[in-house]
Amino acid sequence: MARFVITGGKALHGTVQPIGNKNAVVKMIPATLLTTEPVTLTHVPDIRDVDTMLSIMKTLGTDITYDKTKGVLTLQTKTIMKTIVDPDLAKKLRASNMFLGPLLARKGMVTGIMPGGDKIGPREMNAHFDGLRQLGARYKKNADDSFTLKGKVVGADVFLYEPSVTATENVILAAVLASGETTITNAASEPHVQELCRMLNGMGATIDGIGTNRLHIVGVDRLHGTTHQVPVDYIYVGTMVVLAAITGGELTIQNVVHDDLKTIVYFFEKLGVRTVMKGNDLVVPGKQRLVIRDHEWARIKGVYSQPWPCFPSDMMSLMIVLATQVKGSTLFFEKMYSGRMFFADYLNGLGANIIIADPYRVVVNGKSKLRGGTLYATDIRAGMAYVAAGLCAEGKTVVEHVDHIDRGYPHIEKVLQALGARIERVES
Repeated sequence: MARFVITGGKALHGTVQPIGNKNAVVKMIPATLLTTEPVTLTHVPDIRDVDTMLSIMKTLGTDITYDKTKGVLTLQTKTIMKTIVDPDLAKKLRASNMFLGPLLARKGMVTGIMPGGDKIGPREMNAHFDGLRQLGARYKKNADDSFTLKGKVVGADVFLYEPSVTATENVILAAVLASGETTITNAASEPHVQELCRMLNGMGATIDGIGTNRLHIVGVDRLHGTTHQVPVDYIYVGTMVVLAAITGGELTIQNVVHDDLKTIVYFFEKLGVRTVMKGNDLVVPGKQRLVIRDHEWARIKGVYSQPWPCFPSDMMSLMIVLATQVKGSTLFFEKMYSGRMFFADYLNGLGANIIIADPYRVVVNGKSKLRGGTLYATDIRAGMAYVAAGLCAEGKTVVEHVDHIDRGYPHIEKVLQALGARIERVES
């Protein structure tokens, strides 16, 4: 198991090219099952989650051509060989549940298991089953803890009781080939959901209402191939802003999508972090004075995660590390995942002053002088947050189990080394 060894106190400087959106590409890959023609994706990030999704695709009969250096991936599934999602692979990541909609639409049946992935609290699948049942699928729980969905999907008025990203995407993937029209109410509208819809429209689907919470889909008989570019990962951009701010460095993050960053930038400003838009780039000025701008807001409302376009849960861990370096006290309220906040208690071992109010809320009192220590990554975002803490801590920090980080941040040690960080990967 690999680890990162970090010597903190070095300001980051330079230029960063953000990766393709992880949460988009792992949905685009199974979407290619909806056509027999080749689909090419560009700007594909070289991350472990992509490798796992491709392994599942291979078991289903997909021909794969992947140039990792160029980030170009071509997939073609002329014949789906089976309708069972490999359980061992499915346990490795949450996105394995994204095969339900495509297999149901194309083959009328799919068998899967509850997916694995980050340990950030219960992540049940009821919204998926409920949405697909409204399209006509029949759900059966099997004796071996697997489940089966089968039946001909037909257009319907689908109400999602929560705006789940992956449930919305599964219903979309099933509905584009369903007979008739489908309306999805209370749909998720995150940038990666929007981009999946645009890709499907490029394949011949008819989806209206993209970017809203009400989607209208007219089913078609078949989809065709396409070439689609994976958009920039706004969580990766937000990560780099945090790393620059807490180390006192100056970074230029190139080719961002400013509209995707509005909410994150708003909350950065509340914590005293200034960013500057320069054309398609985002600049983080160096040596910023990090102070809470509105103490009453920070104490009473603070940073709280909600569905898009509000603050994304995936940025919560990194924002907490940022707050340890900001003068003032800030409430953080994680409304989506009950296990995400537990990582914060281990930051106290580095010298942070964080009060764990309950599984959903913490209060960060800054500014704290962090010192090095040993931390264990339990999920992608907590792992990267520990790397951030190590970069601004005094002395040496060891982050264990960095395979979690590799799932969403490709070769991050090399990226950070190029920016001046003192970080090494050590293989066990």
